[in-house]
Amino acid sequence: MVGRIPVMDVTPVVERGRYPAKSIVGESFAVTAVVFREGHDQLGADVVLTDPAGVRRDPVRMLPVPVGVDRRAATVAADTLGAWTFTIESWSDPLATWSHDAGIKIRAGVDVELMFTEGAELLERWGRETQAPKDARAIILDTITALRDSARPVEVRLAAAEDPAVLELMAAYPLRELLSVDGPYPLQVERERALVGSWYEFFPRSEGAVAHADGSITPGTLRTAAKRLDAVAAMGFDVVYLPPIHPIGEVNRKGRNNSLTPTATDVGSPWAIGAKAGGHDKVHPDLGTLKDFDAFVKRATALGLEVALDLALQAAPDHPWVQAHPEWFTTRADGTIAYAENPPKKYQDIYPVNFDNDPEGIYAEVLRIVRHWMKHGVRIFRVDNPHTKPLAFWERLLGELRATDPDVLFLAEAFTKPPMMHALAKIGFHQSYTYFTWRNTRREVESYLRELAEESAAFFRPNFFVNTPDILHEFLQHGGPAAFRIRAVLAATGSPSWGVYAGFELCERMAVRPGSEEYLDSEKYEVKVRDWEGAEAEGRSLAPYLTRLNELRRQHPALRQLRDLVVHDSGNENIVCFSKRARPGVSTGSTSGGARPGVSTGSTSGAGTDLVIVVLNLDPHSAHETMVRLDLAALGLPGDAVLEVHDELSGQTWSWGADNYVRLDPSVEVAHILSVRLNQ
Repeated sequence: MVGRIPVMDVTPVVERGRYPAKSIVGESFAVTAVVFREGHDQLGADVVLTDPAGVRRDPVRMLPVPVGVDRRAATVAADTLGAWTFTIESWSDPLATWSHDAGIKIRAGVDVELMFTEGAELLERWGRETQAPKDARAIILDTITALRDSARPVEVRLAAAEDPAVLELMAAYPLRELLSVDGPYPLQVERERALVGSWYEFFPRSEGAVAHADGSITPGTLRTAAKRLDAVAAMGFDVVYLPPIHPIGEVNRKGRNNSLTPTATDVGSPWAIGAKAGGHDKVHPDLGTLKDFDAFVKRATALGLEVALDLALQAAPDHPWVQAHPEWFTTRADGTIAYAENPPKKYQDIYPVNFDNDPEGIYAEVLRIVRHWMKHGVRIFRVDNPHTKPLAFWERLLGELRATDPDVLFLAEAFTKPPMMHALAKIGFHQSYTYFTWRNTRREVESYLRELAEESAAFFRPNFFVNTPDILHEFLQHGGPAAFRIRAVLAATGSPSWGVYAGFELCERMAVRPGSEEYLDSEKYEVKVRDWEGAEAEGRSLAPYLTRLNELRRQHPALRQLRDLVVHDSGNENIVCFSKRARPGVSTGSTSGGARPGVSTGSTSGAGTDLVIVVLNLDPHSAHETMVRLDLAALGLPGDAVLEVHDELSGQTWSWGADNYVRLDPSVEVAHILSVRLNQ
């Protein structure tokens, strides 16, 4: 039902409040609403957060915004994990109404003494009904005296009411009438890694693998893979993601390059899970044991890395599930179990699970598996193809785990239609793979960055993977090392989470055939032996470049947030320019009835604001130049602002204004990553 002072079109609200909007601990985000009333009286509105314990936090004042009629906004932040809510309190503000009318009528000589009397009475009510501090009350008492003193000149009495100190107190401690409450709206607050992270993916069997003179290869193990963790941590990554580490099926095993005719030495795809050695709760014997996995996790933790494990709910034909629970799969008319297909792709080595057959049994088994790996230190799961499983299954599973272990996170590997990707995010997935790989032109990049930062930011958190074992975009195939730097810069600065699959830093880019996005000699089907140290020694590795990008992400809060992004006009179809900023968080300390409300974060130039401008040449083959036009108004800056910009890649510093000349030669550097200082 509409309140006496109506509040409408509230953001962030997901599916009319059916699902919570998302935030992380300490993340500043805007709450907006259209607040209005009949007539011309003044009004006000606050946002009030309530924490998971039911404690009401200090209200934060909503201020008018330049976009939209009657729209107001406040920037807030939550400080603990859990299920929060927020409400919007709106009210009629009689003191603000009087102040507005008095300034007009008294100067016009209309109802002068009546206006002064009404103002004095309202201020007396203010003293009785608000809980302002003692020094504030003294200021207001002096104002009341001035308003009632008819011996003083009219101008002096009005000046007392319009004193900035008085107006500030009236705004900070409003006299509220016709109070209306809209909400509560749900807000799920999660740990930082739900939004922010640098991911590195590698196959343990390739790390520490040894190639022999006869062409044979001794695969790596979890113990040898643990030695690679030092290099991953040194590059500044936060998460090491492992494809499935379980036994690999032997029935219908794939050979090199997805061949149907494997040799005796072919190792198979890790996603064909299950064999005589066990299923999803076991470690492949060639990789080691659970103790080896525990040692891997322990070493990663010591280096500041989290381990993300693949959760692929499917089975090889010789998985124990197939014998124990054949009802969990789909049986075709000829009596065979249906294998996975994504036409024209066929996966003869994988049986998909049919979640409509024995849903309770399947749910119990999956929950058991997830909790098994949680006990072994896994707090992040990368979920393979979640869009091919029922949403109701995921909503139940993720909801149950959130209730007991809110720090456990799930990344959706869902390359599918937007409604499904968005639905997975709404029902509980913390992050998602995206269409980033297929956004390469200036217009594509700009449109996608805006979409993620504005349209879906309340519920959808992107993870920009520059490559995956399944996806080698033609941009990388034909662009040379410059293309790899372009995509790395765009991923690391455009999204709070980004990811790299091993081999990217070596610019591996051979496709299995023209027009394909599959790698030649894909690591999905064989062991890769890479000379990491040799490549770095010879200057062939992008590891130092990735390291620098991750350093900048840690130095600049702006690069670790999603929402506050502005696209600027470059005037050149090959150059994209955008800025990101992080403003100071707003305290949400608990209120003690009548405490002064918080104030919405101000302009970009406020103390503590971090502003970064990225200018990127999207053409890996040619140099381009242009005039970049900054939208200073969108940054909360005056049109004549002078910015001192420091290029974090080259070390150069320039003075920038609204229009700035840029030339980027990919043979030298593909981008400017500019940290900003204001000269005013």
